Amino acid sequence: MKNTTDQAREIVELTHGNICNRCLGRNFYPQLSGKDNADRGIYLKEILSREDSIPDKTKSCQLCGDVFLDLEDTLEKIISIIEKFQVEFSTFLVGCRLSPDILEKEKKLQEITGSTSDSLKKEINRELGKELEVRLNREVDFDNPNLVIMMDFTRNWVDLQINPLFMEGRYRKLLRGIPQTRWPCRKCRGKGCERCNFTGKMYPESVEELIAEKVLTASNGKESRFHGAGREDLDVRMLGGGRPFVLEIKEPKVRDLNLEELTSQINHHCQGKVEVLQLKMVGKDRRSGVKASSTETYKVYRALVELEEEVSPEQAETLNSLKVIKQRTPVRVSHRRADKIRTREVKDIKVKILDPTHLELIIDCEGGLYIKELISGDEKRTKPSVASLLSTGAQCIELDVLEVNI
Repeated sequence: MKNTTDQAREIVELTHGNICNRCLGRNFYPQLSGKDNADRGIYLKEILSREDSIPDKTKSCQLCGDVFLDLEDTLEKIISIIEKFQVEFSTFLVGCRLSPDILEKEKKLQEITGSTSDSLKKEINRELGKELEVRLNREVDFDNPNLVIMMDFTRNWVDLQINPLFMEGRYRKLLRGIPQTRWPCRKCRGKGCERCNFTGKMYPESVEELIAEKVLTASNGKESRFHGAGREDLDVRMLGGGRPFVLEIKEPKVRDLNLEELTSQINHHCQGKVEVLQLKMVGKDRRSGVKASSTETYKVYRALVELEEEVSPEQAETLNSLKVIKQRTPVRVSHRRADKIRTREVKDIKVKILDPTHLELIIDCEGGLYIKELISGDEKRTKPSVASLLSTGAQCIELDVLEVNI
């Protein structure tokens, strides 16, 4: 097995001495100590020069093309681009693209010498990152950076990837007839046609659009995506404490937002249609967390029920036996949901007789239970149901979500 000196000598000879201190030194990390790879390279060349006559470096480094000599120019270019685009960020990460020739040379050298070196990309990213932390007064974040700076050495160009911001809150939908998210026109699929008055939408506004408009303006973002903890039907109100959601804003140039002021702006803009509360900034993991929680929650509904035949108070009391529900995928959503039987629990039900053919139900139940079908029976696909227990046809004529507990 080659010792460190022999391996260093082989690398210098293979490159005819045309190797910079960093590229030599990174072949011996972490075997050799030193503050950085440049120090390791200097140390190795000093050892070799005492023992042998080693060739001088007369050309650019065969491994990196002397990219580190231009590090100052590269840093200035990056800072200039960031200032030009006026991007607001507190954390960043650096990446780079190198020519295939350089990567191939590095690979061949490693195969010949058996080196397990730090890659050139890693060395460049580390050195740029260290300097930018100082000059920008920002922190490197390897997991969830606000900004990814990509230095493309093949084009001598800087690409900025502005990562999304995520804002969590709850919304109340105070009027019926508003979808949760933008609903593309069924006829033109969002392109615009006479049916949708060339808006590309089935409905003029949605909860998502009403909330996102002010956030996009404040953040100078490019577009939004809405992630809700479930969704209510178009004709259903969302009342009480509201439904949890995460709003994702793509390519925001402003991140330091006054959430109290933004809440007021959104609610004023929504004009009593939608209301937001409890806005806070969160990480991207909450996007999937909120969506996954929708079937793990308990929800409280208020349903106004119309019956085909009159019922007595004694008959209405039988609805208290609604506990474990076997529900086959409802007919109305079977085109977009897997056809299977789901088991859901009714935790509590309160029955109020408004008149012999109208009931008000307050239903506390497990998430994922279809309430309209719990009432109608959905052609016996939901068992038991309000209709089956009362032995009469039953329809939900008005539905509100009162609470979504996660």
